[in-house]
Amino acid sequence: MKKASSIRRNRILSNTAIYIILVVMSIVWLIPFVFILLQSFRCENTWMVGYVIPQQWGWDNYVNLFKETSFLQWYGNTLIIACFNAVLQTLMVMMMSYALSRLRFKGRKFLMNAMLVLGMFPGFLTMIILYYVLKGMGLTQEGAVPGLILVYFASSGMGYYVFKGFLDTIPKSLDEAARVDGATRFQVMRKVVLPLSKPIVIYTVLTAFMAPWADYIFASYIAFGTSSGYNVAVGLYSWLTKDMINSNYTLFCAGGVCIAIPITILFMCLQKYYVEGVTGGAVKG
Repeated sequence: MKKASSIRRNRILSNTAIYIILVVMSIVWLIPFVFILLQSFRCENTWMVGYVIPQQWGWDNYVNLFKETSFLQWYGNTLIIACFNAVLQTLMVMMMSYALSRLRFKGRKFLMNAMLVLGMFPGFLTMIILYYVLKGMGLTQEGAVPGLILVYFASSGMGYYVFKGFLDTIPKSLDEAARVDGATRFQVMRKVVLPLSKPIVIYTVLTAFMAPWADYIFASYIAFGTSSGYNVAVGLYSWLTKDMINSNYTLFCAGGVCIAIPITILFMCLQKYYVEGVTGGAVKG
């Protein structure tokens, strides 16, 4: 009895310590976001100040953000890129993962190993050649939006690892039973595998949708000097130059809040499937 009480007390102490550490980490992590949120409601001036809580509160920054700047166009560009990328990349990854998980063909192991090795090289090594290819196709500057869509999903099949790992957990006996009943490969994938793969599909859609919102390096390289081709990351960063930061700092904070809201809502609504997709696809296939 005494031993059980001691174990219970140690468990309570350890859980308490863990929760305290997590709370402290959460507070530290949330401080910058709270600061940006408060600054976005500051109306007394637009430049950087030495205090956090605004002296005058209002919606002026949000009104000016949509009426007097190109933020709405940048937001629309990013939304278009994110939606197309979510659909096309999910289809590409799904087809690649299904083929590598369910089919056995000559060169399969070599293909997987080759993509694994190529994935180790950072993407920015190809930026120069990609720029000249896209420039030759007219997909830079004003045409940066379709150019970015093309680049984002073109090589997305190489990111099959998590999706394939999830498919490997689905018994192949289900496929065999469906084939015996006369189903085609496409019908097996659509009616048997996909309904069981809902978590990993949603995980792939979510990650593919979120990626364009955070991309600055490649987007700025493709859409340089042309505001109509900017995404929100490049557009907002253009306000942080030495000449513009004083007049656009609070607008920048308001824009950051507008970017974070839809992504946060989407992530919280799909968090369950996101976790299931990550954990289910983490097994070795």
